[in-house]
Amino acid sequence: MTVAEKLKALYNKQLVDTAIDKIKILRGELPLEVQDLEDEIEGLQTRVSKFDEDVEALEKSISGKNQEITNSQELIKKYQDQQNNVRNNREYDSLSKEIEFQTLEIELCEKRIREFTAQIEDKKVVIGESASVLSERKLDLENKKQELDAIIDETKKEEEVLEKKSAGLDEIIEERLSSAYKKIRANARNGLAVVPVERDACGGCFNKIPPQRQLDIASHKKIIVCEYCGRILVDAKMGEEGI
Repeated sequence: MTVAEKLKALYNKQLVDTAIDKIKILRGELPLEVQDLEDEIEGLQTRVSKFDEDVEALEKSISGKNQEITNSQELIKKYQDQQNNVRNNREYDSLSKEIEFQTLEIELCEKRIREFTAQIEDKKVVIGESASVLSERKLDLENKKQELDAIIDETKKEEEVLEKKSAGLDEIIEERLSSAYKKIRANARNGLAVVPVERDACGGCFNKIPPQRQLDIASHKKIIVCEYCGRILVDAKMGEEGI
């Protein structure tokens, strides 16, 4: 193979591998979005469940306080009946204190009931809001899953074709160049190991390339790497031709 053919094979290999990278990136972001939505939904469901439990506990507390009010009312009636049969003022005053105490107990229970009712109303508002968001997120999740499935179906065949092209290029690129390509690609940003000269600069790091070096690159007499980033350089014309 001539140097030009080697450079062409390397650049084509880069184009194919970049296309594969884009598919993996596209597919890689969607599963993360799906996972984020699933985590958010789980969190919302846990929150709604917790608030439902809180509401249930508060309702039981209200029921308990209502029972205490009933008990106090029965005691008040009992003490009032007893007052009608007392034999002296001391017994009457003692029963009056008991009635007063139970009246205060009723007032305290009623206050607690109002507080619990307010808390229930607040929590039900949060439950309603969370349920609304939950419904939206479930719809988002369904759409994202459908989008992911469609992309997987759509890109699977394309990726298989690209993988075959990449493997075919591996067969014609000599091992020394293939190893160098893989090493540069592993360390380069965005996996770019072979880049064209664009606007008198390296297409990878964008540092300026002297005119004489550009002529050397275009002559295809030897493989030249960028002195700044180490990427393999091809001339703009080869870059425009692509695969």
